[in-house]
Amino acid sequence: MTAIEPNVVPFASPATAGGAPYVNTPATYDAILLAGFGGPEGQDDVIPFLRNVTRGRGIPDERLEEVAHHYRHFGGVSPINGQNRVLKEALEKALIERGITLPVYWGNRNWAPYLEEVVTEASANGHNTLLAFATSAYSSFSSCRQYREDFARVLEETGLGETVTIDKIRPFYDHPGFVEAFETGVREAVEGFLAEGIAAADIQILFSTHSIPTADAERSGARDIEWGEGGAYAAQHLAVATWVMDRVRQTVPAAADVSWELVYQSRSGPASQPWLEPDVCDVIGELPDRGRKAVAVVPVGFMSDHMEVLWDLDTEAAEAAEEAGLSFTRTPTPGVSPAFVSGIVDLIEERLQGRPNEERAHVTSLPGGFDVCRPGCCENVRAGFKPAAAGVAP
Repeated sequence: MTAIEPNVVPFASPATAGGAPYVNTPATYDAILLAGFGGPEGQDDVIPFLRNVTRGRGIPDERLEEVAHHYRHFGGVSPINGQNRVLKEALEKALIERGITLPVYWGNRNWAPYLEEVVTEASANGHNTLLAFATSAYSSFSSCRQYREDFARVLEETGLGETVTIDKIRPFYDHPGFVEAFETGVREAVEGFLAEGIAAADIQILFSTHSIPTADAERSGARDIEWGEGGAYAAQHLAVATWVMDRVRQTVPAAADVSWELVYQSRSGPASQPWLEPDVCDVIGELPDRGRKAVAVVPVGFMSDHMEVLWDLDTEAAEAAEEAGLSFTRTPTPGVSPAFVSGIVDLIEERLQGRPNEERAHVTSLPGGFDVCRPGCCENVRAGFKPAAAGVAP
């Protein structure tokens, strides 16, 4: 890849090329790029897909097969592609309803339709200034910078780096449209347990998100902000969970006695590498000793019911709760709820209108949420910095 000089925003539109953290003047785009993770759509796709996900790490197929059984349990089909097709259709409709006439392209990092194909198609159609919505809400390497590095890689490998620009919508973890589903889910879970005669003090709420290497977590977010242990990634999840519980307690007074904590799931690294803990299933196993009789798992780190939700929570966490003798429920993800789809359009309008940061919708008081990622944010400790779009180098 071409080396990028520091203090430069690679592959940037005129609105972001200056490197300011927020775009406060109206910007013009040709199209929206819905950027997804991708997933297999049949048994023959599973191992090739997992090779794509782990590319460059030298993991043999025998080890990949250990993960493949999650997908094979569901016929080799990840629900994520189908969910993104539905989201694309809903987003197109919502944009038209708001009077925004931008086309929506959908491309994936790890499976068809690949970003390379979609960006090439967009350019062939005369759409060269793209605004990307990555289907991950938080700040970390895997949930933000890796998308940005893939944008840069695609533009270089296709030879479109001189003509196509890709900006990225800010992390949206605390946008009202994203968090509404979690608030509603927790409230309904607490009310349901109470209706069953379970005392509030016997209820546990577990806010669950994807674990990441601890070293990567510590480097998540802008480097000039003190995030605390776990970096921006942990701080953002904790802030959302705190807001959700505060809101639920306003409407369900008994919820003041309900305990909650942030847990992690879906660890995939070697045992010798520290990852964020505690694990959701480990905590569920401990709950009877704490006197709990019911647990609600809230997939606060996830946008839709993809494999990490269906397997790690609906299957493994549910089994752990059953073994522990606990009543169990898993609350909904945002999916394609009207509030979430409307929230995506709001995020797009922020950039089109150049809405000042202080006027943007949010529910937490955390700093950040930058339109242009800051230098050195969300480093991959294992691989180091690679060229990345939509942020100041490195």
